[in-house]
Amino acid sequence: MESPHESLMTSHEVFQKLAMEHTQYSHRLEQLTEKRFLTDDEKLEEVRLKKLKLRLKDQMESIERQDRVQQNQVA
Repeated sequence: MESPHESLMTSHEVFQKLAMEHTQYSHRLEQLTEKRFLTDDEKLEEVRLKKLKLRLKDQMESIERQDRVQQNQVA
């Protein structure tokens, strides 16, 4: 049986988009953290990306909660 996250990845277009953006931000953050020193612009980008990732995660969790409520109402 697939997890609610996996189910939403295959059935919910907005959730898929949010997850893809979250992954892109994660990859960019990994690139930045591998650097020994960051420029001021890179430091600002790092902070911005962390905030964006957190916002996306919150949105994804909200969709997961809504989906759980709908599943419980059906059951």
